[in-house]
Amino acid sequence: MANVEHRGPGNALGTGPAGGPEARIGAIRVVLWLIAAVLAIRQVAVVLRTPEGDRLTDLETWIGPEGVLHVKGSFYDADKFTGTPFAGLVLKPLARSGEQALGWAWTFGTLGLVVVLGLVAARALPQPVARRTSLLAAPVAISLLILSLPVRNTLHLGQTSILPVLLVLLGLFAVRGERAGGVLIGVGAALQPTMLLFAALLWFTGRRKGAAATAAGFAACTALAWAAMPRDSSTYWFHHLGGAGLGANPDGNANQSLHGMLLRLGFEGPLETGLFLALGAAVVYVGLRRAVRYARDGQLLLAVAITGCVAVAVSPTTWQHQLLWVLFAVVGRVGKRQSDRYMWPVAVVLVSTLPAKMMLPNMPVTEPIRDNLVLIAALAAATVVPFLSRTHPQYRSPIPTDYAAPVPARWKRVPLVPFWRRVVTRPNLLLELLLIRVGYSAYQQVRLAATGGTISGGRATAEQHGEQVHAIEQFFFIDIERWFNHLTARTGWMEEFFNFYYTSFHFLVPLSVLAVLYARRPADYRWARSALGFATVLALIGFWAYPLAPPRLMPELGFVDTVHGVQDFTQPDYGTLTALTNQYAAMPSLHFGWSLWCGLVIAVIAPRWWMKALGLLHPFFTVCAIVGTGNHWILDAVGGAAVVGAGFGFTYLLSGPRVRQPREVPGTRPFTGTSKDGSAKDRSPS
Repeated sequence: MANVEHRGPGNALGTGPAGGPEARIGAIRVVLWLIAAVLAIRQVAVVLRTPEGDRLTDLETWIGPEGVLHVKGSFYDADKFTGTPFAGLVLKPLARSGEQALGWAWTFGTLGLVVVLGLVAARALPQPVARRTSLLAAPVAISLLILSLPVRNTLHLGQTSILPVLLVLLGLFAVRGERAGGVLIGVGAALQPTMLLFAALLWFTGRRKGAAATAAGFAACTALAWAAMPRDSSTYWFHHLGGAGLGANPDGNANQSLHGMLLRLGFEGPLETGLFLALGAAVVYVGLRRAVRYARDGQLLLAVAITGCVAVAVSPTTWQHQLLWVLFAVVGRVGKRQSDRYMWPVAVVLVSTLPAKMMLPNMPVTEPIRDNLVLIAALAAATVVPFLSRTHPQYRSPIPTDYAAPVPARWKRVPLVPFWRRVVTRPNLLLELLLIRVGYSAYQQVRLAATGGTISGGRATAEQHGEQVHAIEQFFFIDIERWFNHLTARTGWMEEFFNFYYTSFHFLVPLSVLAVLYARRPADYRWARSALGFATVLALIGFWAYPLAPPRLMPELGFVDTVHGVQDFTQPDYGTLTALTNQYAAMPSLHFGWSLWCGLVIAVIAPRWWMKALGLLHPFFTVCAIVGTGNHWILDAVGGAAVVGAGFGFTYLLSGPRVRQPREVPGTRPFTGTSKDGSAKDRSPS
């Protein structure tokens, strides 16, 4: 890597003391490369296991008799091919390949391009780069690229979208000479016309020869395609207005451009065209000004990412496989505090790798944002995100995080993870909300996937486990579920109260507790949140390992489902939520587990005895509700208590005892902690 500081022979990588920093960096580097290799192998396996008719679908108009590719007529006859005529000319030699051979060549060729792209991007990081960053950047970049939705989409569909991005990066960072680099960028623009915006970036940053070479390269490639395929070229540039009319559903969510967003919002005709042109011009103006500023600041990779995000927004059609530029915006530094520095890269990585439905709930009010989430990220990177200049004091030295002084533990080896130090300041709110939402979405997906049908025999196994649990309770004389369930069903006020409690407070109370802790007790918020996260993960393991039918789904025992009503057990999809959630995720009960977590946190944190008592009433009412409505066994609540106890236990073992944070006194700051370097920080009144 360039610009790596020389450390002397005694500190060279691999020659330092055993177990020293250099050895650890080397070990981490090996692990990261292994992770990248595993991800690549997994992606190859996923693509090659896909049936032939379901992969390379954007090339399906070429598939002729006996699976041999051929080009017959125009590329654009069936609206399947959305690339430029030059892209078709590049792909035309594949017409002599068999589909099976093409699948292997396309998959491994695309992964090869991804590896080269990651290596070039790692070398293009703004200088100076810390040695640890330079050594670890390449495998991290390759792993993120492999995980990204654009690369996965490209492998599945059979697209050339990685090639323009790679040509631009090669032209700017790997090829010597402005003209040679400009020609490569021009070839990329011939594959994706909005890449011509990079000619403007070159021009305004003083690389006039490179800008001219870009225009010349684009013109030459386009002219070559026109000479070879005049009908297709005329169709693309005039009939479809440079690709604007291509694709069967330009208003579909896959089109993450301003044009697609306006169509989804209901605009059409001349009004939509005028809005698109006006908004596109504004984005180009603001985005290119920002890109030029960051390029002159020495952050050329960030400038390239911003220009690419502008190209994403203003292209008439920007399909999912063309959105890699958004991922490259991760190199920008945002936030003056160390705790805020992770917000932007985490958000970009999540947007680039996860479906939009995992980022925002499936509600009508969130639909305009959810359907345009990647476009919004691109617009934000291009126009509004306040990336720090390299001359800013906090660019390399952000305001450090405040850490609490270690609290002595009962056992010598606690905490087991010494670097997991207790932070006394609030985490970034947007990052916290984003991670909570994504974490809960992942929890929902895993919980839904952990059905009896995919684990161990489906409904029959879950009912068998239900009989086991019922037998154990009978042995210990705690099988009170049926008695209490029938008492609830025949007592009107009890049924209404417990139904309401069961359906309303499961999420409301934990979120309220987290909100109060975040606002008033940030150190306790981190402690409580970690315990809740560990408990939830352990519960997911329980759902996978032991699918269990709740009492209401055991027809021979005569329970009454007071919440969902009578179930028709003769139908495979009985029950109100059978198709939406895992009906057999009963052990352990997170209804009770989360309520117990709330009660314990309130009992520990609350300053008044009546507040502690009120908090402990919540798990009591919850266990009554889950048993009275027929949704859980008594032992499910015991399991919920066990995972919550284990969650607090893991938090204690890994990071040590909870920080005792004194209450704030007017005129003072509440805590005397340590700075990032471990030095004491003065918290005395000013």
